[in-house]
Formats: sequence, C-alpha cells, structure tokens
Amino acid sequence: MRFMLPLAALLLGACSLARDVTPAMPAGPDTPEHRACWLESRNAPEVRALNREMNPNNTFNQTRLEGEVRQAQNRAYRECLRAHGLAPPGGVEAVRPR
Repeated sequence: MRFMLPLAALLLGACSLARDVTPAMPAGPDTPEHRACWLESRNAPEVRALNREMNPNNTFNQTRLEGEVRQAQNRAYRECLRAHGLAPPGGVEAVRPR
C-alpha cells in the first residue's frame, strides 16, 4: 500500500508530459526578432478565436482545429516577419504543415 502513492504520482506526472501542446518555432534564423514574431503569432486574434472553439471532448473537432490553428499561426508569423522587413523561412512557396 505504501508503494501505491508514489506509483500513482509517477503515473500522473507521466501523463502530463505525454503531449507537448506548445508548437515548436519553425526552422530558420533564431534571432530576437524571429522569436518576438513567433510569440506574437501565438497571440494573434485568429489563433485565439480558433483556440476558443476547441472542444477537448470531441477528438475530430480538436484534430481539425489544431490544423487550422497551426495554419493561422504560421500565417500570422509570416505577416509579422514581413511587417518587420525580415525574410520568411521556406523558399519560393511557403511550407504547408501536414
């Protein structure tokens, strides 16, 4: 019985680490301006509106909206880079997440 409490705590801790919900910054230069644009894109109005629509009890809804949030965040990131006169990462065509 004494071993159950640490085991339960360990399992709960492992569950919280199973999924990282913070999206990684796109590959490219890691400058303060790029980091600032990435943080700004995470708080863009369109991204916040999509996050409010997420329903964690509906897997289909959550999966669909995660893709839309990713696209909206990438769009906001590129717009911020453009506004600051920085070149967006990628190449000729923007990289589309799958």
